[in-house]
Amino acid sequence: MRKVVFVGWAAILWASFASAQVPTSGNVFFGYSYYNADLSSLGRSNLNGWTASLEGRVFPHVGLVADFSQTFGSESVATVCNPLSGTCLPNGNVNVHEYNIIFGPRVSASIGKLRPFAEALFGVGHVGTNGAGSDTSLATGLGGGIDYRIFHPIALRFEGDYLETRFFGTTQNNVRLSTGIAFHF
Repeated sequence: MRKVVFVGWAAILWASFASAQVPTSGNVFFGYSYYNADLSSLGRSNLNGWTASLEGRVFPHVGLVADFSQTFGSESVATVCNPLSGTCLPNGNVNVHEYNIIFGPRVSASIGKLRPFAEALFGVGHVGTNGAGSDTSLATGLGGGIDYRIFHPIALRFEGDYLETRFFGTTQNNVRLSTGIAFHF
């Protein structure tokens, strides 16, 4: 009988700890993204695309974020050589796309209709070009933004991030500016 009571109390205690970790609030964001990318041999490129994120709050002011983005564009270049394969492209356009999937904590606080936030995100990035090669590397994002509540649960978001990638064995310092709609739950 003691074992049954002990197992019952242990199950109730375990369930209460588990339910305390499930996010009960957060937000979903989707919007336009401008990306100023340092593509090493191509120089700085202005790319456009989209950004989406999902945040689940684990504490009142701290949440965990999953951030996904894709940017793409075209660059006019004189001659581009891939350092890994040694192949070169003559004068012309190079189509570029970059994907980033990054995760991490976000800290935020509500002040009236505003909700400023700061985040530190870590994950993976992938860049691809037509003929100049592709590469996958670690990606780090530091940034923040602000949500302006239009009416509950919809807010307008402005966000800026510094993204560091390490494609083709060199470090790239990139800036991403995003705006769109956030749905708070």
